[in-house]
Amino acid sequence: MSKNREYDYLIIGAGLFGAVFAHEATKKNKRCLVIDKRNHLGGNTYCENIEGINVHKYGAHIFHTNDKFIWDYVNSFVPFNRYTNSPLANYKGELYNLPFNMNTFHQLWNVKTPDEAKAIIDKQTKEHKTKRPTNLEEQALSLVGKDIYEKLIKGYTEKQWGRKATQLPAFIIKRLPLRFTFDNNYFNDTYQGIPIGGYNMLTNGLLNGIECRTGIDFFEDRENLSDLADNIVFTGKIDEFYDYSLGRLEYRSLEFKHKILRKSNFQGNAVVNYTAANIPYTRILEHKHFEFGNQENTIITEEYPLEASIKNEPYYPINDTKNTNLYKAYKEMSEQDQIIFGGRLAEYKYYDMHQIIGAALARAKKLLS
Repeated sequence: MSKNREYDYLIIGAGLFGAVFAHEATKKNKRCLVIDKRNHLGGNTYCENIEGINVHKYGAHIFHTNDKFIWDYVNSFVPFNRYTNSPLANYKGELYNLPFNMNTFHQLWNVKTPDEAKAIIDKQTKEHKTKRPTNLEEQALSLVGKDIYEKLIKGYTEKQWGRKATQLPAFIIKRLPLRFTFDNNYFNDTYQGIPIGGYNMLTNGLLNGIECRTGIDFFEDRENLSDLADNIVFTGKIDEFYDYSLGRLEYRSLEFKHKILRKSNFQGNAVVNYTAANIPYTRILEHKHFEFGNQENTIITEEYPLEASIKNEPYYPINDTKNTNLYKAYKEMSEQDQIIFGGRLAEYKYYDMHQIIGAALARAKKLLS
């Protein structure tokens, strides 16, 4: 460490990437300072405890992985419960199980065997398999057919992306898994659950003993903050780091409307998707069900997709050709610097939580070994 600098690493962003990197660096006796512009730690995994319920303030976070090392890693900070994600889809008042499985097919067509379900799907997809799909709608029809597409995909997808399915590229849906068993478990991963006591328990475990400052916007005092440390780990938007000099990367965002309801149970499930186009939100979360709560009241969250702007938080990168090329240009620019970029915003990539943790562990191992 330089004599005139107080820290080895300034870590900008207290989400999973920043917290894991800070933890691993601290184990190697590196001095870390973690800052975040929000008034709390944990990034998008942050939970607010309201009336005894851990509310996922930035949307549902359900941990799942096939990697036993990463599963054991997170459980070393907090034990995880046995929550299994089994969402429902509500289409104009009709309820369907997700992912697409024999329960879904029975609800759609009253079929009872895999052969019956396959026969209907083959019939509906046959005419669409003769040509190469040019957009998302054609791709979906060729994979699952008209009924599943129109009831469970079209409206939800168009709301999520803010564009007609015929205007979205086919590659967004590379595959749509069809499960010919009566299995409502959304994920195929071996390990799945929610931290007992909420995700703040994981964040606090990772950042225990590490200096953290919240409510600090790096870009409002960039020069002085940068001078505090020998190295910078940046987990924010890569285009913002370079003052949008090549242009702005595009994102989709979400607005969350949280409601306290004076009843013990609203929908009987943690996640219910609303797939009809005339419903403005994409899904409703009922947070107590993530931890099998029996509180007197319940809290729900409606999720409304919208375009990202300077007024709201970016969530989903729009990985079309234009944005992918722009990110590559920023990445080439970053390779000339000594800055460590990591996470979904800095790498313009949609990450699941276990993937972010894996990426942070790999980066830390490489730099700290």
